Amino acid sequence: MDFRFNEGSIPLLVSMPHVGTDIPDDIAARMTPQALIKADTDWHLRELYGFLQEMDASVLSARWSRYTIDLNRPQEDTNLYPGQDTTGLLPNDTFHREPLYLAGKEPDAADVQRRLQRYWAPYHAQLRGELDRLLRVHGAVVLWDAHSIASHVPRFFEGKLPDLNFGTADGVSCNSGLTSAVVDIARAQDEFTVALNGRFKGGHITRHYGQPDKHVHAIQLEMCQCLYMDETAPFGYRPDLATKVQPLLRQMMDAAVAWVAR
Repeated sequence: MDFRFNEGSIPLLVSMPHVGTDIPDDIAARMTPQALIKADTDWHLRELYGFLQEMDASVLSARWSRYTIDLNRPQEDTNLYPGQDTTGLLPNDTFHREPLYLAGKEPDAADVQRRLQRYWAPYHAQLRGELDRLLRVHGAVVLWDAHSIASHVPRFFEGKLPDLNFGTADGVSCNSGLTSAVVDIARAQDEFTVALNGRFKGGHITRHYGQPDKHVHAIQLEMCQCLYMDETAPFGYRPDLATKVQPLLRQMMDAAVAWVAR
């Protein structure tokens, strides 16, 4: 399979497009040793969000590494943050500007089209299909796009990122009432720092599928990896840290479901 999927019963679909670590052999053979470390993976989100099984939420998570193709970028590969540095649909370098491909082995236009059809399309077909199913059952649905990133990435921003970075495409992808129901909970605690529509406003999935007028409310959470794991290789999961943030995640997601089901 090209992804992992669990069908739930509540009006919540959690998407994890950057947790994948697999790179097909023919692509890996063209890559640098640094690429095969896969440092820019959203490591361990399946474990961190393990409580979703108890909630009976639908969960869709990627198999393929973002270095194979970035599932959170549009097919046209337009820059989601015009004027700012970002990585594309088929990244050529890491977040630290290290080349992903051996010299002369970089992907061409034919690679882009092949990978779109083979790796990108199945994930998005499943995502669209599950949103439609949940809409038929519940009449409205929350799409929670789950991400994580190293707390310091100088290429994209100065200093340390806020711990919890929510994005709703500047309010376009999610009803403001639902956004408040979630973010107000985050802001009510004082252990983790919070930003809304700051450096991260939501990627392609949030912007494309979030249509509040059609009862699909999409919100992205980009969280610092230092909250639940080691940020250096081998990128170990830290249950001692994770248990501190998991209750907050659960509380926010319960609030989102309660809001959309009201």
